[in-house]
Parts: sequence; C-alpha cells; structure tokens
Amino acid sequence: MTDAENPEDEVTGPTEPETDPTAGQPEADPTAGQPEADPTAGQPETDPTAGQREADPTAGQPATDPAAAEPTPAPEPVAAEPADPEPTPPAPVAAELAADEEEELAPRVRPEIPGADLVPDLISEPEEFLDAEARAAFEAEQEAAAARASEEDSVEDSRPIADAAINLGAGARYTATGKRKTAVARVVLRPGAGTYTINGKTLDAFFPRDTLRRVIRQPLETVGYESRMDVIARLHGGGGSAQAGALRHGISRALLEADPNLRGELKRRGFLTRDPRVKERKKAGLKKARKRPQFSKR
Repeated sequence: MTDAENPEDEVTGPTEPETDPTAGQPEADPTAGQPEADPTAGQPETDPTAGQREADPTAGQPATDPAAAEPTPAPEPVAAEPADPEPTPPAPVAAELAADEEEELAPRVRPEIPGADLVPDLISEPEEFLDAEARAAFEAEQEAAAARASEEDSVEDSRPIADAAINLGAGARYTATGKRKTAVARVVLRPGAGTYTINGKTLDAFFPRDTLRRVIRQPLETVGYESRMDVIARLHGGGGSAQAGALRHGISRALLEADPNLRGELKRRGFLTRDPRVKERKKAGLKKARKRPQFSKR
C-alpha cells in the first residue's frame, strides 16, 4: 500500500480548525423558560374518602348518661295569666253570622223555573177584597178615616190662642192691607159684635160660597175674638177666591198690629204668608199660557 493511498499520512498545509456555528452559544433548550406542565396542576388532590364521613355507629343517638337516665321530677306548672277574652258578638249578630256561613257553605241549587226562588215584591190582595162590594166598603172606610184626620187637624188649628191680649177700647182701630194674586183688601178692625162689612155688603152676600167664608173667619177664630171685633174691608181686583185670600191676609196683619205677640202662632198656621202664586200670562201662538194648538202634519 502506498503513501498516496493513505490519506491520513498525507501531510498538507496548515489546516484551520473546524468552526462550529453553534460554538460559544449555549445550547437552546426548547423547554427552557417554561415550567414543566404537571397534568395534575390546578386540580385539587382528590381523596377517595373525601366527602365521606366515617360511619359512627353511635351517630344520631343521644349519649346515654346513667345519671340522665334517672327520671327527673316534672316542674310544677306555672299558672298562666288569663288572656283577655275576645269580645263575643251579641246574639242577633252571632245568629246572622252563622246564617251567612251556612248560606256560603250550602251551594245554590239552580231552580227548574228561573226566578222561582225569588221573593216577590208584590203584595197579594187579601181574601176580603176579592169581591167589588168589599173593595168599595174598604175604600169608603179609608176615605172616612182621612176625613176625620183632616177635621182633627182643622180643629187643632182653629183652637183659640190663650195668651191673646188685644186692647178693645172704644176708639181702638187696627188697619192693614192684604193681597192675593191681583186682589187687594184694605181692612179695619174695631171692637164690635163680630160683623163683616165688605164693600158695603154683608159677608154672606159678598161671598156666597161657604168655603170662602170659613177661610175669611179663620184669623179671628184663632185668637178667640170672632164675636168681639167687627171687620170693615174694601176689596178690588181679582176673583172670588183671590179676594177671600186677600181679606184673610189683611185681617191677620191687622191682628198683628193689635198684638205683636200673636206673630208666632199666626205665622205657624200660614195666615201671614203672602201667597205668591199668580196666573201665568198667555203666550203668542199658544191658546193659553202653555196649551198649544193641535199639531197637523199636513
């Protein structure tokens, strides 16, 4: 074998040492700077017996103490203070409450005929009113009772006033003016025998109706001087009823001039009140104040 064939024996020129590109640099660890990942990191350690308490055979049973097992004397009961008794409702109220509760508990049964269970408001006629004669007799009795009641009221109003004190001297004169509707009466009262002179006529001649004469006599009968004073009056305007009302109003005012203490009683009976009712005037296009002619469509 020749020298040329052995390359190791060849002597060449000075050789440079081989340079390593990574020489002088620390070896880079891919996991450097990173903490080692622990598969169990961040998870609490699991104990197979965790969450399970050791079974205690005496758990849930009170401890037996030989001293506690002995019976202890029961404490004496303490008398409790009596509580305020609730106010009991009265018997009628309690009965109503009980009835309401029973009604609420009992279901309402629907009747076969609607409204059959309702109480009618109409009052059935009594048996004695089945025939016309009994009905007529009952109505007549009712009318008589009403007439008696009105008479009693009129008698009560016609009773004289006990404390009336009017001076009946020889020269006593009491004048006043009364009005009703469009009638005017100028009245003079003087001591006398109870006569009425109206426009120069007597009472019966001027007022032929008995009801109007009773109306005129009411004031003097109330004070009890119907036979002790004379009435002289001048009337004009209005009709018969209006003049009678005006005359009564004038006599009442004259009595008030004679004795002011009579005002309360005369006012209570309505003798001093000026009746303001008057006839309503006729309107154009109407037959009277409100009556219209019959409407004709054609």
